[in-house]
Amino acid sequence: MLRLSVGRHPGDVTRMVVAAGLVLACLVAARQSSVNPVEAAIFTQVEELPSWSARGWQGVALLGSWPGIALAGGIALYFSRIRLSSGLVASGVVAWFLTAVMHWVTEPRAMPLAFAHEALRSPGARGFDFPDAHVAVAAALATAGAPYLRRPSRQIMWVLVVLVAVADVFLGKNLPLGAFAGAVLGWGTGTLSHLVLGAPGRRASEESVLAALRDSGLDPVRISTTGRFLLRPQEFELLTADGDRLQMKLVRRLHRLAGPTYKLRRAVASLDTQYDPGLSTPRHEVEHEAYITLLAERAGVGVLPVLLAGEIEHGPPFLIRRHIDGRPLSTLDADELDDDLLARIWEDVTTLGRQHIAHHDLRAANILVDRAGQPRIADFTLSRAGGPRAQSAQDVAEMLVSLTSVVGVDRAVDSAVESLSQETLEEALPHLQWLVLHSRIRNQCGSAKVTLAYLRETLAERIGVPVPSFRSPVRPATVAMMLAGGFAVYLLLPQLASMSQVLSSLAEADWRWLAVVVISGMLAILASAVTVLGSTPQRLPVRKTLAVQVAAAFTGRTTAAGIGFYGVNMVFLERLGLRRTHAVGVILLNRVAMGLVSAVATGLGLLVIGNAVPLGELAIPTGPLALSGVAVVVCVAVAVLVSPFGRRRVWRPLAASTHELGAELLPVLHRPLRSAQLFGGAIAFLALSAYGLAATLSAFGADYPLLPVLAVYIVGSTLGQIAPTPGGLGAVEAALVAGLTAVGVGSTVAVAAVLASRLLSFWLPVLPGLVAFRVLQRRGVV
Repeated sequence: MLRLSVGRHPGDVTRMVVAAGLVLACLVAARQSSVNPVEAAIFTQVEELPSWSARGWQGVALLGSWPGIALAGGIALYFSRIRLSSGLVASGVVAWFLTAVMHWVTEPRAMPLAFAHEALRSPGARGFDFPDAHVAVAAALATAGAPYLRRPSRQIMWVLVVLVAVADVFLGKNLPLGAFAGAVLGWGTGTLSHLVLGAPGRRASEESVLAALRDSGLDPVRISTTGRFLLRPQEFELLTADGDRLQMKLVRRLHRLAGPTYKLRRAVASLDTQYDPGLSTPRHEVEHEAYITLLAERAGVGVLPVLLAGEIEHGPPFLIRRHIDGRPLSTLDADELDDDLLARIWEDVTTLGRQHIAHHDLRAANILVDRAGQPRIADFTLSRAGGPRAQSAQDVAEMLVSLTSVVGVDRAVDSAVESLSQETLEEALPHLQWLVLHSRIRNQCGSAKVTLAYLRETLAERIGVPVPSFRSPVRPATVAMMLAGGFAVYLLLPQLASMSQVLSSLAEADWRWLAVVVISGMLAILASAVTVLGSTPQRLPVRKTLAVQVAAAFTGRTTAAGIGFYGVNMVFLERLGLRRTHAVGVILLNRVAMGLVSAVATGLGLLVIGNAVPLGELAIPTGPLALSGVAVVVCVAVAVLVSPFGRRRVWRPLAASTHELGAELLPVLHRPLRSAQLFGGAIAFLALSAYGLAATLSAFGADYPLLPVLAVYIVGSTLGQIAPTPGGLGAVEAALVAGLTAVGVGSTVAVAAVLASRLLSFWLPVLPGLVAFRVLQRRGVV
């Protein structure tokens, strides 16, 4: 069976190229005369190990030499793993040979002066060979043996590689960079052995599948491949001696994984969501899908019946289901779905919810309509049993989106209202938002955001409830991150100057000027409210708009990228009767106006800073290399933009946004008062915020030029907001300190002024914003 699963994978070529590139980059870094601070810190820490442990580290280092190769090959032979033994020995020898060649063609790395007084042992006058041969051999052995071992054994192998690296650094045989390069070289060498000799688990031929099925008690007479995808499971169709048709899928990798963007969107969504528990291995994933499918079938839900879940020896796990003739829901036309079929689909979704089974992937492609016209739900990979009720509400939302992609919004909502209870629909309504639904669900519709907004509004109107309100996007984890980040910023930033002098400056500050700083921060919020009033031709209630902007100081400044600002204003406008599309246009116009003012102010600020801080002569590079690089970038950009991907993901959304922005901008520009509010409020917001920094400097009695300081704030706050932290925490403070010291403010006063200004004018309004947010929620304003 082992020989049937041994194969080669094209990805090994990519891994070898990556390994070669990393080794080359390490070689270039090793040729530099200066010492990387990270390497210096690692070397210093390793050298602090007790000297009496040297003999033990010498024994560990032997694992990466000829005794280690012989030991690994001998153990594999003892367990009758001849192929494994030959792969280990070959990869170890090749790794040793490649390092010897590199030692011969490259000069040894000299002992850096920064390490000379700390090293307990030294390589002598010859210097350090590059890369580390012992680590390369150990890494090659670990990589070559990985496909034959289970996860705990593989982890132990790589722990030994790390110990070999520590031993060589401690014994003075190499530096951390050489050890890392040796590990990468060994990884590439082990990958080369997989490519040349083959490795188990790299292929699942029809012969190996037949052998595994016969061992499991099935007797297929014919097998054919029906689906072979790069990242999706491999699929087969089987025909047994009894004439039964079966479906089989091989799962090589975990599919129940959430990407970082999905996690980020769920973290800032306007409702509390729970992550599903993870699965450990592909075998676990297959068994989990079989278990949930059996639970759903027992509850009376139409499914593809599961017959067997197993694993090919030295190969991937598999799942066998009975073949059902039919067509996926995604391939049907709207007139092929009658009301009875829609009702049966909702009946299955209701049954899943009643049994506390959450499917979490109710795409139209996963709903099979058999020849009898009965729906059958497939692919329970992402499902969960025994979850909270909110997870079933998400299934209802997913099915609404899927049916909308086939029959349209009105029929999908009508069928849901007729089949589901009022309570179920109210619970599903908040899940109909872009931040909650996965892209595989949203992408079923052409313009996902617009369709979701219309679907949510239509459902809310049909069941007689308001559009879901915006809850606080600030989670306890976000608060903890902000507190930790703020503590780090306010503790570490004063290290740029004398901590005692900074504290002394804070204690001696003029409290009257600090009161001006607080007032300027609150007036900036008033200016922000003026921009919102000028963003729509309709007349908005002034006091409510101001209160919402105070609340937005809490939601916007405590969420990444200020997502809370958009959410609270969106719900406020919808509560005033504006349709979702109109509310989106108002917020978009507001942000565009603020962006234009910020861009112009930033450009002028750079000119002001440049006049205050002579930068010398600057010239745009026009050499052949620079021009070639620009030409390549332009060609790639043009190719992407004219491709179907560019037209679908760039031009169409851009055209829709431009049309939407134009529809909102023209009525505003035709009203001078609204235009003055929109752009005047944006200018006042920047000016008041910048004046807060200038007033803080006055509180410390600093002598400074006013215009460059205002420019420093505008440029620093604009560039610092690019950081993904809430309110640009950390990045803005660092940019402002650097700018103030550049225009002549002393480092001690600059640090104290930036910390005080940000605390009083930016973060202090968060407290009244929290109170305002809760009051507005209770009154139904947001």
